[in-house]
Amino acid sequence: MSFGDPNPNNPYGQQPGQPPQGQPGYGYPQQAPQGVPQQGYGYPSAPPVPGGDYGQQGARPPLAGWGSRFAALLVDGLVIGIPYMVLLFIGGAVGGTAGGVIALLGILAGIGLGLFKLYKEGTTGQFVGKKALGISLLREQDGRTLGFGMSFVRYIAHFLDSLACYIGWLWPLWDDKNQTFADKVCSTVVVKVG
Repeated sequence: MSFGDPNPNNPYGQQPGQPPQGQPGYGYPQQAPQGVPQQGYGYPSAPPVPGGDYGQQGARPPLAGWGSRFAALLVDGLVIGIPYMVLLFIGGAVGGTAGGVIALLGILAGIGLGLFKLYKEGTTGQFVGKKALGISLLREQDGRTLGFGMSFVRYIAHFLDSLACYIGWLWPLWDDKNQTFADKVCSTVVVKVG
């Protein structure tokens, strides 16, 4: 039998790279048996995001306004800043080695609470301020939470918001997606959930 044999049952007579006729080749989805749902390749899809059919029908919860975002930032700043400042003040008042230890505890409390804030925003979309105001930080593409790593990157990207007279922090006032520069860089949005 030669190359290009017209016999469709001869697998050696097919063109290179072409699957045998009537059979799918490598990489082609196979037909599932009757009654078994067809699954695609890749990772299984994650459960839907609370608050709406974000990715399935394109319906996104309404975007959070600048005022609620600012209020949430203030509340989070108080939750993190008050223990930090109180312990620093007490450490300074006590003085000596004991005061230094208390001040160090204040610094560690501030760092720990800051990291916990990033963890909570990355895994649930909310820390104390966002939860109190009914808003959540999500990925723009699919409405899922960011994860700790991307939440940390977004925190660092807020440096861009502070450049040029802090204009990036005010950018949500006139932006069509209510995003800061950090949100644009990290492809995130803050939406109303409650």
